Amino acid sequence: MNKLKIINDPIYGFIDIPNDLIFDIIQHPYFQRLRRISQMGLSYLVYPGAHHTRFHHALGAMHLMQTAINVLKYKNIAITDEEEQAALIAILLHDIGHGPFSHALEYSIIDVSHEQISLAFMNELNRIFNGQLSLAITIFKGQYHKKFLTELISSQVDVDRLDYLRRDSFYSGVIEGQVNSERLIKMLNVKDNQLVIDEKGIYSVEKFIISRRLMYWQVYFHKTSLMLEKVLEKILTRVHQMVQNGQPVFLDDNFQVLFQKKIKDFDINTLDIFAKLDDSDIYYHLKKWTQSQDFVLSYLSEMIINRSHLNKIQIQKTPFSNDTIERLASHILNQFPVSQNDLDYLLYNGKLLHSAYQQHKHPIKLLSKNNSLIEFAKASDQLNIEALSQPVTKYYLSYPPIKKIVKN
Repeated sequence: MNKLKIINDPIYGFIDIPNDLIFDIIQHPYFQRLRRISQMGLSYLVYPGAHHTRFHHALGAMHLMQTAINVLKYKNIAITDEEEQAALIAILLHDIGHGPFSHALEYSIIDVSHEQISLAFMNELNRIFNGQLSLAITIFKGQYHKKFLTELISSQVDVDRLDYLRRDSFYSGVIEGQVNSERLIKMLNVKDNQLVIDEKGIYSVEKFIISRRLMYWQVYFHKTSLMLEKVLEKILTRVHQMVQNGQPVFLDDNFQVLFQKKIKDFDINTLDIFAKLDDSDIYYHLKKWTQSQDFVLSYLSEMIINRSHLNKIQIQKTPFSNDTIERLASHILNQFPVSQNDLDYLLYNGKLLHSAYQQHKHPIKLLSKNNSLIEFAKASDQLNIEALSQPVTKYYLSYPPIKKIVKN
């Protein structure tokens, strides 16, 4: 069987699968499941084109890793064939631990991060493939002596971010998020065992950081997308509460296991159950739950399935006053068949925190012509780069449509 396949990608054109091992990993059911996991969750309800999957993203990130390694080799950075294969496998599997609507699951019924689940999948695949993923796992965990290989996977200018920003921008149609990934990768270099950018790539880095900020506040934190993700989180929390209280609620066999208790450890049995779940399972249950006798569960499930009676959501720079929240609570209790104990499912608030550039935690370094390193923010002539390194906090308040809107 010819395993040296090429895949036609709408972003990069042809993507090569470089060897038999990587082909076999891609063919494994654990990885094929990513075809059924949306990259942007419920964002398609705001941006209709955003139906691409984590399968697309993983292959795109692997392609960029291939390109980056070739660039570094051309610049005489020592990378062996074994290290190259391991880096490709590590980036290919970096998101394999995402479940359906991953963040909603993580915050409601699973007390394990998707990074930990990714590592569990990688360890099991390493067993299946007789230890051939050991080096990839070491690089993924940041334990390999060539730190720049890990930084290609996870840093402030890594191939993961370069792909998802460009891909999400393309599929959502938000052109402000477009980044020149080819140019940035051409500018990659290594100095003192760390990933750096050639000084002449400074303007590409500036554009990348500004694009990242725009994508977060315009797309990832879009108020309707944010509201819908919180609604799904509330739905899953409600089902878990009903299960714990012995109330009747529809669950298939796999969901029974998930909802019996919050999962904190992933053994092989839990991993196999988790590997069977994808977006279609969530949608199937949501459709069933629209018929639930429980008002909260049916009302919220209907909101997502039919995009109807959407919650209102306000976002502002200052916290919402207790008076505003209490007045909204009074109106909701008068107009909806819910008790005070269930009010949190319909009325909730919180805060958003994001920094486009973490200057003090993981500063981007530029490599000058005299072979010295310069911190990016100090070299940039963009006055707003310093501002972009400051965390931005905003506050949100979400509530169902009511007859009288109460403003802050």
